[in-house]
Amino acid sequence: MTQLIRIGTRKSPLALWQAYYVRDAIIRCHPGTEVELVEIVSAGDKHLKTPLAKIGGKGLFLKELETALLENEVDIAVHSMKDVTVHLPEGLHIPVICEREDPRDAFVSNHYNTLSELPDGAKVGSCSLRRKSQIAAKYPGLELVDLRGNVNTRLARLDKGDFDAIILAAAGLKRLEFDSRITALIEPEEMLPAVGQGAVGIECREGDSVVESIIADLHHQPTAIRVRAERAANEKLGGGCHVPVAAHAILSGDEIYFRALVASVDGKTVLQCEYTAPLNEAQQLGERAAFELIKQGADGILKDVYRELGS
Repeated sequence: MTQLIRIGTRKSPLALWQAYYVRDAIIRCHPGTEVELVEIVSAGDKHLKTPLAKIGGKGLFLKELETALLENEVDIAVHSMKDVTVHLPEGLHIPVICEREDPRDAFVSNHYNTLSELPDGAKVGSCSLRRKSQIAAKYPGLELVDLRGNVNTRLARLDKGDFDAIILAAAGLKRLEFDSRITALIEPEEMLPAVGQGAVGIECREGDSVVESIIADLHHQPTAIRVRAERAANEKLGGGCHVPVAAHAILSGDEIYFRALVASVDGKTVLQCEYTAPLNEAQQLGERAAFELIKQGADGILKDVYRELGS
């Protein structure tokens, strides 16, 4: 009997790209497997006029997909790992992390080449507190304005003249073949990326050995190691996925080079640390970085952020 795999996905162009990427990989690895996409509208997609941080963060993009998994309406859900909450619902896990795309942020503008070229008062669009806080720290004269919607919508608003520049994930632009819209890639030294940015994860029910065996070939261990370190830091910080927390892991030979950051929303306080550790200590490395940031005062910053958000 032909095996059917149902993939739960949001309807945005980028989410669909990720779902089709996983579908094609499954069919390539397991010819004859039938794969069906089940499109689901998430709470995050229903409230596009409100900043994500105000309505619960990027976890809103996952809730309906995870409910569909738990109710056996789909077999797997495909997520951008930067949207995945620190703690998953009981009974679900993410056994597969696909190979990472470029984790950097991208500067997109029709009139300026870099953030440093923007004049005071220029409007920069982003819905990310992580991005806003780092920009505010280095370029306090810029006006940071909330910008939500899918990639196409954000680019359209830039072209309409609502913004002088916008900041997007390079991975999303590349996957949707908008490479030509990237004015400049922002190096991690200037803006540390989000936890898990550029990586796609596959979530399924724990103990579903048939599904796990079918998706196992899509797992990319080097990416998984990097994401494990980044998520470990975020978990110990209690940062969630909608606060000014950033982390970036790089593999070099048999070591991990790791940097993490916590910033106040206004960018006036930026705490940073960096460490190196063996590959098999990814979890401990992330936790070590988190404890260092907490020692520097990260707890107080994040409490202030949550207080401002009313959560």
